[in-house]
Amino acid sequence: MTKTTEKTGETLSLADQVACEVREDIIGGRLLPGMALVEAELTGRYNASRNTVREALHQLGHEGLATYVRNKGVMVRRLGVPEVRDLFLVRRTLEVQAILGSKPLREYESDRMLDAIEAAELAREREDWQAFGTHSLRFHQHIIGLLRSPLLDAFFTNIAAQMRLVFAVAPDEENFQRPWLERDRQIHDLLADGRRHDAAEAMTRYLDDSEHALLDLFNHPPRS
Repeated sequence: MTKTTEKTGETLSLADQVACEVREDIIGGRLLPGMALVEAELTGRYNASRNTVREALHQLGHEGLATYVRNKGVMVRRLGVPEVRDLFLVRRTLEVQAILGSKPLREYESDRMLDAIEAAELAREREDWQAFGTHSLRFHQHIIGLLRSPLLDAFFTNIAAQMRLVFAVAPDEENFQRPWLERDRQIHDLLADGRRHDAAEAMTRYLDDSEHALLDLFNHPPRS
């Protein structure tokens, strides 16, 4: 059995499909840094053979989402300061360019962004900060969607998954996640008004502030 991607029509192998599902579980906050990725458990979770799961884990290792730890096996990767800096370098390059190079916002593009914002608002009302972070990442995936490149969409899905692993360093998800919602909405509204340069400046400030907040958490971890 194979799966076809919605955007490209490309047929995914079983290993690709399992890797995609693991990636989505990371973005959704269901798999956290340091969690063991046990083949026997994953075969049941993803309804796949051990060989397929092994191949998927190998792929995720190349993507920087999984790592082999001696005497422990394959685990969800823990990221550090160098990875945070690199992730934000990539995000500035792609997200700001996506905004500056975008055409007038189409209705479906606006709707996707607003759906992510509204889902984040509902998560905030439920005080479900894990879901809140996921919906914020979805918003930024839709920003990359402005480039209308399936290759970049796929690449940024991996970036989003790595960002979710970085979020795990925050001891208090509410305090970390809460400030970003209104800034997401501001960026959408500027784009909807055709103010691309203002939106790009808002995105640059957003990413700068987000990076500084995360680096501060890595460099000054809270005492237990």
